[in-house]
Amino acid sequence: MSAIKKLKVVVTRRLPDPVETRLRELFDAELNHEDKPFSAEDLAAAVARADVLVPTVTDRVDGRVLSRAGEQLRLIAQFGAGVDNIDVQTAVARGITVTNTPGVLTEDTADMTMALILAVPRRIVEGVNIVEGDDFLGWSPTWMLGRRVGGKRLGIIGMGRIGQAVARRAKAFGLQIHYHNRRKAAAHIEQELEATYWDSLDQMLSRMDIVSVNCPHTPATYHLLNARRLALLKPHAYIVNTARGEVIDEGALGRMLEKGELAGAGLDVFEHEPAINPKLKRLKNVVLLPHGLGHAGGPDRDGREGDRQYQDLRRWP
Repeated sequence: MSAIKKLKVVVTRRLPDPVETRLRELFDAELNHEDKPFSAEDLAAAVARADVLVPTVTDRVDGRVLSRAGEQLRLIAQFGAGVDNIDVQTAVARGITVTNTPGVLTEDTADMTMALILAVPRRIVEGVNIVEGDDFLGWSPTWMLGRRVGGKRLGIIGMGRIGQAVARRAKAFGLQIHYHNRRKAAAHIEQELEATYWDSLDQMLSRMDIVSVNCPHTPATYHLLNARRLALLKPHAYIVNTARGEVIDEGALGRMLEKGELAGAGLDVFEHEPAINPKLKRLKNVVLLPHGLGHAGGPDRDGREGDRQYQDLRRWP
C-alpha cells in the first residue's frame, strides 16, 4: 500500500521553530533556513513547483509571478494580516484560494500603537538617547517637557479589530475616542468605548490631537492621508501609523514635521520598506520602529499565527 503523497508547501521566510516543525510533520515543507527574502524570480519558481505557497506580507505575489504558477498550485496561505501584497483577483481567476491570518496580531499591534501614542508626546525615545549619549546633566523644571495624553482627542482611522483594541487601551489612559470608518461600529461598541463617529475624515482630522492609522492598505486607502489631508491637522497634533506605510504620503509627512507643521509622529511601517525617508530619521520628534517589533508577543510566540496557518492548510482542499 503506497503512502499518501504530502502536499508540497513552499515557505518564503524563516518562521518560528514550532511552526516550521509542525509544517514538516504535516506536509512536504520546503523551508527558508537562511531567511533570505525571495526575489520575484524566486517567487515565480516557487509557485511553479508548489501545491501551497506560504508567503509573508513583504513578498510581492503579483500577476507576473502568478502567470508562472503550475496547475497544482491551489492555495496561497499568507503568514500575516492583510493580502495587499497579493494579486488576489488574478489568483482567484486561476482557481487559487488566498488566505491570511487576521486576528492573531490584534492585541500585539494595539500594544505597539499605544506605546507609540505615549512615546511621541512624552518624548521617551528622545530622553533615552540623551541618557545613552551621556548628555543628561540633571533635572530642571522646564527641561524635556513632554505633553500630557490624558484628556486629548484620539482619532482612529479604521475601527476594525485593531482599531477597537487601540480604543480600549486609549480610553483607559483618559483619551477621548473618535473614529472614521467605512461604516459605523455597532451601538454597543460605541457605547463601551464612548466613541464618536465621523463620516467625514476631513472633519475628524481637523479636530484631533492624535491620529492613529489602523486601516488596511487597499487602492482606496493609498495615500489616504495625502498632503491636503495632513494639512488639516493642527500644528500640535501627532500621528501614529502601525497599519501600512502606503496609507500616508511619507514625503509630505516628512516635510510637515520638518517645518513644525505637525508636533510629531510614531511609525512602525513605511511607504517604501525597508527604505526609510532619511528626513524622518533625522527628526527628534519622530519615533521609528522596525515593522513588526513585538507583534507576536515574545520569543516563544505561542504558535498562534502558525497554528492558524497549518489549520488553513489542513482544511484545504
